[in-house]
Amino acid sequence: MLFGCLIISGMDNATEKKIIAACQDYVRSLLDSDSSGHGYDHVERVVSNARKIMEKEKADSFVVLLACLLHDVDDYKLFPGHENLQNAVSFLNSHGIDPSTQEKILSCIRDVSFKGKDTKTPDTMEGKIVQDADRLDAIGAIGIARAFAYGGKNGRRLYDRNETYRTDMSFAEYQKNKSSTIAHFHEKLLLLKDMMNTAEGKRIAEERHAYMLSFLEEFAKETGYGQ
Repeated sequence: MLFGCLIISGMDNATEKKIIAACQDYVRSLLDSDSSGHGYDHVERVVSNARKIMEKEKADSFVVLLACLLHDVDDYKLFPGHENLQNAVSFLNSHGIDPSTQEKILSCIRDVSFKGKDTKTPDTMEGKIVQDADRLDAIGAIGIARAFAYGGKNGRRLYDRNETYRTDMSFAEYQKNKSSTIAHFHEKLLLLKDMMNTAEGKRIAEERHAYMLSFLEEFAKETGYGQ
């Protein structure tokens, strides 16, 4: 259920529900066939994570939910050349979202992604919640599954004994990086725990981070990688 914690922001509750339901259908139409770990199931989990965080943090949940739903519809990995967030903007315009609310939503989307050393911490609580919600789905058991799904989809090796990994890449370097999936754990996933914004995000991240460490330990035993 998406609507349990809505805070009204300029329109009635029924209208907000209709817009969110329409957004679900729109995003599903764009992402439901994705097999890289960025499908509609990912979006649903991000929404669920955000709702959990909003039980502890005060925020405009209409903004948060729409930003969560739309956060990948212009992602550079899926929609190259969509720097202007045209899919998200198209939906918001078509449903009469006022310019001020639009900008709040688009700001959350612009700031959500991991960008190496160029990663931005959002200025608003809404942005912080959306960012944490997305990051939580990149770690733990689901994060492991998504990492290997993305790696396989994009022709990345499981691991490479001869590679080194970097934790200081710029966004441009990160976009061009083609390291193995196991290297991706060290270059991004293991960094996310300490990049969480909210107390609830940090709490959930601790458990998921520990699970990834146990996975990597077992992976090393079975493959000799890192030994």
